[in-house]
Amino acid sequence: MSLVAFAAGATVVVQAQSEPEEQPVTHNSWSSGAAMPTGLKFAMTGVIGGNIYVAGGVTASAVVTNTQVYNPVTNTWSSKAAMPAATCDGASAVVKGVLYVFGGSPDGVTVTNKVWAFNPATNKWTAKTAMPTARASVAAAVENNIVYVIGGTDGHTRFNTVESYNPATNKWTTEAPLLAGKSEPSVGAVGTSIVAADGFTASGDTGDNESYNPATNAWKSQAADPTGRNEACTGSSNGKLYVAAGSNGGVSNNTTVNESYSLTTNKWATLAAIPQAVTAPASAVNKGILYCFGGGTSTVPLQGTVFNAVQIYQP
Repeated sequence: MSLVAFAAGATVVVQAQSEPEEQPVTHNSWSSGAAMPTGLKFAMTGVIGGNIYVAGGVTASAVVTNTQVYNPVTNTWSSKAAMPAATCDGASAVVKGVLYVFGGSPDGVTVTNKVWAFNPATNKWTAKTAMPTARASVAAAVENNIVYVIGGTDGHTRFNTVESYNPATNKWTTEAPLLAGKSEPSVGAVGTSIVAADGFTASGDTGDNESYNPATNAWKSQAADPTGRNEACTGSSNGKLYVAAGSNGGVSNNTTVNESYSLTTNKWATLAAIPQAVTAPASAVNKGILYCFGGGTSTVPLQGTVFNAVQIYQP
């Protein structure tokens, strides 16, 4: 700040500086962000301090340890400490400024029960108590600082397993199972409930939709997604679960359909289609906006084309 001295008795006219004009918000619309330094699918994400952390994932040829960080304000990328082990297709959640990654696959074929925690303040990853059930193609949601890790597969069985993790005690608890076992579900906290929609069940992409009440430890069947799918871009905001893209039948049959689900009305609404159909993108919600990072053409980890595009949805 500069200090300016004025002569006594001088008349000073101060012009008010105009504030920068805010850009108008176009609702129900998509835009693009700066491309990822490394294109990925099956990566894990978390929002901390307004930045979006994208950890692990798989390129067209390898499962990686990368930790890439996207700043939505500056629309730029940076790198942080790599994961201790290559991981893709796991679940992720943030509790009190720490990113947790649960399970997944170290090679795109086998599954793991390892749990890793990343603290941006120290730029370090540490190991936590392993999940009771090893699984990949799994999802997670946080309610009251407890992480609920939902569904998944070992490559053969579609699990209805639900296990909760308490970061404060570093301990696991087995919870009431899903009504239908499924992998790659679209999961998010909606109000004080958790919604687990879509996913691949024993009957395929049925759009199965269930809600969980942590207080009663009970699941309830809800209105199915009209566009049954798995490995979608998903996140919760404004009391709704958003589900975009994903695979809706077959290894490479991807969709551009974008929908939201309201637990209050138990109804689905069709929204503006995502520009590029992808499967297994990394997804996160920051300040009510849904971010879809990368993704690919195939639901198989080491097959198909992998993208580095960042697709951003403004509800």
